Amino acid sequence: MKNLLLLSLLFLNLNSCVNNNTEKGRILIIVSNTEDMGDPEKHFAGNNLWEVAPPYHIFVSHGYKVDFVSPTGGKVPFSMDPLGISSYTIKYENFSDNVENSLTPDMVDYKSYKAVFIGGGYGSLFDVANNKNLLSVIANIYENGGIVGGCGHGPGAFANVKLSSGEYMVKGKKVTGFPNSTEITKTWAKEGTLLPVMLENQLRANGGIFQSKTDLNDKHDVVIDQRIVSTMFLPSSAIVAKEMIKQIEN
Repeated sequence: MKNLLLLSLLFLNLNSCVNNNTEKGRILIIVSNTEDMGDPEKHFAGNNLWEVAPPYHIFVSHGYKVDFVSPTGGKVPFSMDPLGISSYTIKYENFSDNVENSLTPDMVDYKSYKAVFIGGGYGSLFDVANNKNLLSVIANIYENGGIVGGCGHGPGAFANVKLSSGEYMVKGKKVTGFPNSTEITKTWAKEGTLLPVMLENQLRANGGIFQSKTDLNDKHDVVIDQRIVSTMFLPSSAIVAKEMIKQIEN
Protein backbone atom coordinates (compact mmCIF):
# COMPACT_ATOMS: atom_id res chain seq x y z
CA MET A 1 0.00 0.00 0.00
CA LYS A 2 2.84 2.37 0.88
CA ASN A 3 4.58 1.67 -2.45
CA LEU A 4 1.32 2.16 -4.30
CA LEU A 5 0.82 5.53 -2.57
CA LEU A 6 4.36 6.62 -3.49
CA LEU A 7 3.82 5.58 -7.11
CA SER A 8 0.55 7.52 -7.20
CA LEU A 9 2.22 10.64 -5.82
CA LEU A 10 5.03 10.27 -8.33
CA PHE A 11 2.54 9.98 -11.17
CA LEU A 12 0.67 13.08 -10.01
CA ASN A 13 3.90 15.07 -9.80
CA LEU A 14 5.00 13.98 -13.26
CA ASN A 15 1.58 14.72 -14.69
CA SER A 16 1.66 18.15 -13.07
CA CYS A 17 5.05 18.87 -14.66
CA VAL A 18 3.78 17.84 -18.07
CA ASN A 19 0.74 20.10 -17.73
CA ASN A 20 2.85 23.03 -16.58
CA ASN A 21 5.14 22.63 -19.58
CA THR A 22 2.39 22.21 -22.14
CA GLU A 23 2.67 24.97 -24.72
CA LYS A 24 -0.64 26.78 -25.15
CA GLY A 25 0.48 28.74 -28.18
CA ARG A 26 2.93 31.42 -29.22
CA ILE A 27 3.10 35.13 -28.46
CA LEU A 28 5.30 37.63 -30.28
CA ILE A 29 7.09 40.48 -28.53
CA ILE A 30 8.37 43.31 -30.73
CA VAL A 31 11.50 45.13 -29.58
CA SER A 32 13.63 47.98 -30.93
CA ASN A 33 17.19 47.96 -32.25
CA THR A 34 17.64 51.74 -31.85
CA GLU A 35 20.30 52.62 -29.27
CA ASP A 36 19.91 56.41 -29.09
CA MET A 37 17.80 59.26 -30.43
CA GLY A 38 20.40 60.53 -32.87
CA ASP A 39 21.09 63.77 -31.04
CA PRO A 40 24.61 64.98 -30.12
CA GLU A 41 24.11 63.95 -26.47
CA LYS A 42 22.89 60.51 -27.59
CA HIS A 43 19.85 60.31 -25.35
CA PHE A 44 19.04 56.63 -24.87
CA ALA A 45 16.15 55.18 -26.86
CA GLY A 46 16.15 51.38 -26.77
CA ASN A 47 13.78 49.23 -24.74
CA ASN A 48 12.74 49.44 -21.10
CA LEU A 49 13.53 46.13 -19.41
CA TRP A 50 10.76 46.63 -16.87
CA GLU A 51 8.19 46.86 -19.65
CA VAL A 52 9.39 43.78 -21.53
CA ALA A 53 10.66 41.24 -18.99
CA PRO A 54 7.58 41.18 -16.69
CA PRO A 55 5.17 40.54 -19.59
CA TYR A 56 7.54 37.85 -20.88
CA HIS A 57 7.40 36.22 -17.44
CA ILE A 58 3.60 36.32 -17.42
CA PHE A 59 3.38 34.76 -20.87
CA VAL A 60 5.85 31.92 -20.29
CA SER A 61 4.60 31.16 -16.77
CA HIS A 62 1.13 30.69 -18.24
CA GLY A 63 2.35 28.16 -20.77
CA TYR A 64 3.01 30.29 -23.85
CA LYS A 65 6.09 30.20 -26.04
CA VAL A 66 7.49 33.68 -26.67
CA ASP A 67 9.47 34.85 -29.68
CA PHE A 68 11.11 38.24 -30.08
CA VAL A 69 11.33 40.18 -33.33
CA SER A 70 13.07 43.46 -34.08
CA PRO A 71 13.54 45.55 -37.25
CA THR A 72 17.02 44.16 -37.95
CA GLY A 73 17.09 41.11 -35.67
CA GLY A 74 19.75 40.05 -33.19
CA LYS A 75 20.66 41.88 -29.99
CA VAL A 76 18.64 44.82 -28.76
CA PRO A 77 19.48 47.56 -26.21
CA PHE A 78 17.82 47.83 -22.80
CA SER A 79 17.64 50.40 -20.04
CA MET A 80 16.96 49.70 -16.33
CA ASP A 81 18.68 47.25 -13.99
CA PRO A 82 17.38 43.67 -13.76
CA LEU A 83 15.43 43.80 -10.50
CA GLY A 84 12.54 41.74 -9.14
CA ILE A 85 10.63 39.82 -11.81
CA SER A 86 13.06 41.07 -14.46
CA SER A 87 15.94 39.45 -12.58
CA TYR A 88 13.96 36.25 -12.08
CA THR A 89 12.99 35.83 -15.71
CA ILE A 90 16.57 36.49 -16.84
CA LYS A 91 17.94 33.88 -14.43
CA TYR A 92 15.31 31.17 -14.73
CA GLU A 93 13.22 31.69 -17.88
CA ASN A 94 15.81 32.15 -20.63
CA PHE A 95 14.84 35.75 -21.29
CA SER A 96 18.31 36.96 -22.29
CA ASP A 97 19.07 34.17 -24.77
CA ASN A 98 15.70 34.66 -26.44
CA VAL A 99 15.79 38.43 -26.77
CA GLU A 100 19.44 38.56 -27.85
CA ASN A 101 18.52 36.36 -30.79
CA SER A 102 15.50 38.34 -31.92
CA LEU A 103 14.04 37.39 -35.28
CA THR A 104 13.91 39.60 -38.34
CA PRO A 105 10.42 40.46 -39.66
CA ASP A 106 10.78 38.14 -42.68
CA MET A 107 11.26 35.19 -40.30
CA VAL A 108 7.85 35.69 -38.68
CA ASP A 109 4.81 33.67 -39.72
CA TYR A 110 1.90 35.65 -38.29
CA LYS A 111 -0.35 32.57 -38.34
CA SER A 112 1.80 31.06 -35.57
CA TYR A 113 0.91 33.75 -33.01
CA LYS A 114 -2.11 34.34 -30.83
CA ALA A 115 -0.97 37.78 -29.73
CA VAL A 116 1.67 40.47 -30.17
CA PHE A 117 3.02 42.77 -27.47
CA ILE A 118 5.15 45.93 -27.64
CA GLY A 119 6.70 47.28 -24.47
CA GLY A 120 8.05 50.70 -23.73
CA GLY A 121 11.28 52.49 -24.16
CA TYR A 122 11.53 55.17 -26.83
CA GLY A 123 13.22 52.98 -29.42
CA SER A 124 10.07 51.59 -30.99
CA LEU A 125 8.94 55.11 -31.94
CA PHE A 126 12.08 55.39 -34.08
CA ASP A 127 12.33 52.02 -35.83
CA VAL A 128 9.10 50.03 -35.32
CA ALA A 129 6.38 52.66 -35.77
CA ASN A 130 7.13 53.04 -39.49
CA ASN A 131 8.56 49.63 -40.30
CA LYS A 132 6.16 48.35 -42.97
CA ASN A 133 7.05 44.72 -42.40
CA LEU A 134 6.44 44.85 -38.65
CA LEU A 135 3.27 46.90 -39.05
CA SER A 136 2.06 44.25 -41.48
CA VAL A 137 2.85 41.50 -38.96
CA ILE A 138 0.79 43.30 -36.30
CA ALA A 139 -2.11 43.85 -38.71
CA ASN A 140 -2.10 40.22 -39.82
CA ILE A 141 -2.03 38.87 -36.26
CA TYR A 142 -4.90 41.18 -35.33
CA GLU A 143 -7.00 40.31 -38.37
CA ASN A 144 -6.34 36.63 -37.70
CA GLY A 145 -8.17 37.03 -34.40
CA GLY A 146 -5.12 37.79 -32.30
CA ILE A 147 -4.63 40.22 -29.43
CA VAL A 148 -2.47 43.37 -29.61
CA GLY A 149 -0.95 44.77 -26.41
CA GLY A 150 1.27 47.69 -25.51
CA CYS A 151 2.66 49.55 -22.53
CA GLY A 152 4.16 53.03 -22.16
CA HIS A 153 5.55 54.06 -25.55
CA GLY A 154 4.70 50.68 -27.08
CA PRO A 155 1.25 51.77 -28.32
CA GLY A 156 3.00 54.45 -30.36
CA ALA A 157 4.58 51.63 -32.35
CA PHE A 158 1.20 50.20 -33.39
CA ALA A 159 -0.50 53.57 -33.95
CA ASN A 160 0.26 53.38 -37.69
CA VAL A 161 -0.98 49.82 -38.25
CA LYS A 162 -3.41 49.67 -41.17
CA LEU A 163 -5.86 46.82 -41.70
CA SER A 164 -6.77 45.26 -45.03
CA SER A 165 -9.72 47.66 -45.19
CA GLY A 166 -7.27 50.56 -45.35
CA GLU A 167 -8.42 51.83 -41.94
CA TYR A 168 -6.05 52.27 -39.02
CA MET A 169 -6.33 49.46 -36.48
CA VAL A 170 -6.81 51.93 -33.61
CA LYS A 171 -9.60 53.88 -35.33
CA GLY A 172 -12.67 54.09 -33.14
CA LYS A 173 -11.07 52.11 -30.31
CA LYS A 174 -10.14 53.22 -26.82
CA VAL A 175 -6.37 53.14 -26.41
CA THR A 176 -3.77 54.70 -24.18
CA GLY A 177 -0.03 55.05 -23.77
CA PHE A 178 2.57 57.45 -22.42
CA PRO A 179 0.62 60.76 -22.42
CA ASN A 180 1.71 64.19 -23.62
CA SER A 181 1.05 65.63 -20.17
CA THR A 182 3.82 63.45 -18.75
CA GLU A 183 6.13 63.54 -21.77
CA ILE A 184 6.53 67.31 -21.65
CA THR A 185 7.70 67.13 -18.02
CA LYS A 186 10.51 64.60 -18.64
CA THR A 187 14.09 65.21 -19.73
CA TRP A 188 14.50 61.70 -21.16
CA ALA A 189 13.68 62.95 -24.67
CA LYS A 190 14.06 66.66 -23.92
CA GLU A 191 10.38 67.08 -23.11
CA GLY A 192 9.50 65.13 -26.25
CA THR A 193 11.40 67.39 -28.65
CA LEU A 194 13.75 64.57 -29.71
CA LEU A 195 10.92 62.24 -30.68
CA PRO A 196 9.82 61.64 -34.26
CA VAL A 197 6.24 61.87 -33.02
CA MET A 198 4.36 62.38 -29.79
CA LEU A 199 2.64 59.08 -29.08
CA GLU A 200 -0.66 60.55 -27.92
CA ASN A 201 -0.86 62.82 -30.96
CA GLN A 202 -0.30 59.93 -33.37
CA LEU A 203 -2.92 57.69 -31.77
CA ARG A 204 -5.45 60.53 -31.90
CA ALA A 205 -4.53 61.46 -35.48
CA ASN A 206 -5.18 57.89 -36.62
CA GLY A 207 -8.61 57.74 -35.01
CA GLY A 208 -7.77 56.22 -31.65
CA ILE A 209 -9.94 57.32 -28.72
CA PHE A 210 -7.04 58.21 -26.46
CA GLN A 211 -7.66 57.68 -22.77
CA SER A 212 -5.87 60.36 -20.76
CA LYS A 213 -5.41 60.52 -17.00
CA THR A 214 -8.70 62.39 -16.69
CA ASP A 215 -10.54 59.57 -18.48
CA LEU A 216 -9.28 56.84 -16.15
CA ASN A 217 -10.03 56.06 -12.52
CA ASP A 218 -6.31 55.46 -11.99
CA LYS A 219 -3.34 56.35 -14.19
CA HIS A 220 -2.21 52.72 -14.01
CA ASP A 221 -5.49 51.34 -15.37
CA VAL A 222 -5.41 48.98 -18.34
CA VAL A 223 -7.63 49.89 -21.29
CA ILE A 224 -9.20 47.06 -23.30
CA ASP A 225 -11.20 47.59 -26.48
CA GLN A 226 -11.79 45.17 -29.37
CA ARG A 227 -8.72 42.99 -28.69
CA ILE A 228 -6.35 45.93 -28.10
CA VAL A 229 -4.93 46.09 -24.58
CA SER A 230 -2.90 49.13 -23.49
CA THR A 231 -1.69 51.08 -20.49
CA MET A 232 0.21 54.32 -19.84
CA PHE A 233 3.01 53.37 -17.49
CA LEU A 234 5.42 50.52 -16.72
CA PRO A 235 3.96 49.36 -13.35
CA SER A 236 1.06 47.87 -15.34
CA SER A 237 3.08 46.06 -18.00
CA ALA A 238 2.53 42.65 -16.39
CA ILE A 239 -1.17 43.39 -15.99
CA VAL A 240 -1.42 44.08 -19.73
CA ALA A 241 0.10 40.65 -20.36
CA LYS A 242 -2.36 38.97 -17.98
CA GLU A 243 -5.30 40.73 -19.60
CA MET A 244 -4.03 39.66 -23.02
CA ILE A 245 -4.02 36.04 -21.85
CA LYS A 246 -7.58 36.43 -20.56
CA GLN A 247 -8.57 37.74 -24.00
CA ILE A 248 -6.85 34.82 -25.73
CA GLU A 249 -8.49 32.23 -23.50
CA ASN A 250 -11.91 33.89 -23.35
